[in-house]
Amino acid sequence: MLTLFAKKPLVTLTFFTIILLFAVISLTPSSPFSQIPIYSTIRESDIWSAKRVLEWRPCKWWLQGHLTALPVQSNGYIRVDCYGGLNQMRRDLCDGIGIARLLNATLVLPKFEVAAYWNESSGFSDVFDVDYFIQQLKGFIEVVKELPAEIASKEPVRVDCSKRKGHFDYVESVLPSLLKHHYISITPAMSQRRDRFPVYAKAALCQGCYSAIRLTSTLENKSSELLEAIPKPFLSLHLRFEPDMVAYSQCEYEGLSPASMAAIEAARGEDRKPFTGETARVWRNRGKCPLTPKETAFILQSLSIPTDTNIYLSAGDGVMELEGLTSVYTNVFTKSSVLSGEELKDMHGNTKAALDYYVSINSDAYVATYFGNMDKMVAAMRAYKGLYKTLFLNRKAFAEFSSQGLKGKELMEAMSKAQRDDFVLGKGSALPDCFCDFKL
Repeated sequence: MLTLFAKKPLVTLTFFTIILLFAVISLTPSSPFSQIPIYSTIRESDIWSAKRVLEWRPCKWWLQGHLTALPVQSNGYIRVDCYGGLNQMRRDLCDGIGIARLLNATLVLPKFEVAAYWNESSGFSDVFDVDYFIQQLKGFIEVVKELPAEIASKEPVRVDCSKRKGHFDYVESVLPSLLKHHYISITPAMSQRRDRFPVYAKAALCQGCYSAIRLTSTLENKSSELLEAIPKPFLSLHLRFEPDMVAYSQCEYEGLSPASMAAIEAARGEDRKPFTGETARVWRNRGKCPLTPKETAFILQSLSIPTDTNIYLSAGDGVMELEGLTSVYTNVFTKSSVLSGEELKDMHGNTKAALDYYVSINSDAYVATYFGNMDKMVAAMRAYKGLYKTLFLNRKAFAEFSSQGLKGKELMEAMSKAQRDDFVLGKGSALPDCFCDFKL
């Protein structure tokens, strides 16, 4: 053996080098991997690699069902009056389409609220393609641009159903007014009983909401330019942490900047004081508190989403504490950073929201920190288009784990499991009225 090494000095050197290296590793008091930050020890595979067992798809009874013929005689005309942000108005319009078909009414083009709060003056036709809307709804419900001369000069009779408590039945409560006045306006009730909708009314709602609404060509071209300018692949993040959002939640936060605290306090008013004590703890553990940008970054890391991921921030200009996200995820893009000021100067609330909506339904992945009207609409449209990298961050799980004292690596691992379970089971992926769960 020694003779062999003497004859081959290179072999001898290699052999003793290996032995020395092994000895050094063996005598090291702790593994070098224990010094790696916890953010690098999470699983190599990200959330999207988890094998799903269920997904939501458009129901066959809607897409492939036989249309029920429209009645020869209409009961009158209904205009849907829509209030709030773009996606809240769109939700009301979707419901209104189903209601009009339920009541055998002719649908008049909807009225969108002109609101200073939303910096908004855009009407339905400024955002959505009217001719396409009418064409796609043929056979489902009749839609008119203009009213007959004998009605056109009149304002519709307002039937208020938006604030009713309990289950609201349109046949019992609205049809008599329609038959009496022949031209009414409504804002759909949140508590309406869709379970009493016949299939043809549900089909009209689904067709109108997901197949008949598209942006005007001008707005779609602008949205397409924005989409093309964002580096690929990218994740669209709908981050809700604006002063009014936090004030409305009645949640209290520690460690926010003085400027953020002042903005929240200004938005609170007298009737939105934050909860305290046990009430605050229970409220937060129910998932009622918006995630901060810093908490959002932490959860994204727990899902093994790389910190160099391209992220499009689908949000308004009022998001607070944004450095909590951008200090971790450095490739964050917004409308303002991608489009020029000249391109954005004539755009207001609805048209800006339309840009975010378009980008989000076409992004490689979509993550929402809340479960609002836009998130529900985007998730449903992504399911409609067959895009399933969609996730709602679990505020309830994050609050519960945090209240149990979990932090750092333990909290990351707990959140990773909770979110993967949500993704695998398709939780919160689509609206149930028009989509059916499909086992994979």
